[in-house]
Amino acid sequence: MSTPHTLIFVDLASDDPAAAGRFYSEVFGWRDDDRPLGLYHRMVPGGQFKNPDGSDSEIGNLHLGIFKADNARPHPEPAGVEPRSLSQGGRKPRVWILLGDDESADDVLARAEARGAKVLWRNHYWETFNGYNWAFADPWGNEIILWGKAGPEPKIPDNFTRE
Repeated sequence: MSTPHTLIFVDLASDDPAAAGRFYSEVFGWRDDDRPLGLYHRMVPGGQFKNPDGSDSEIGNLHLGIFKADNARPHPEPAGVEPRSLSQGGRKPRVWILLGDDESADDVLARAEARGAKVLWRNHYWETFNGYNWAFADPWGNEIILWGKAGPEPKIPDNFTRE
């Protein structure tokens, strides 16, 4: 292999992609591209990945897809195939979202909770990757982890758990 395989985006399942699109648009301010409405929604955060000096790079931020659980697209069968329901219980993939510099995790969690999300935890510091994190499950059961950069000499608040 001469070049690495590139991750281009991740999809989450929902039984109502239009509602999930509205949820992520309202919680994170992302653009909701329905393709088509109710079947597949592409969430576009906008902006660019940053260069080491903090300036914008030429690489756009990744997108998040939301597909209809009972007919996951694309698929060669127009009507889709089994399974047709959301995964219940057990572990699922998790999505990590970097907090913007001008917004607090509490603000994001409040918007998510007001729209039916369940807060899973708050105020945790993960030393291995030097970051603060908070998490919620969206109304469809997908686990979203909010990530805050701790910086070169982190000052961990007393009310944070640590790992």
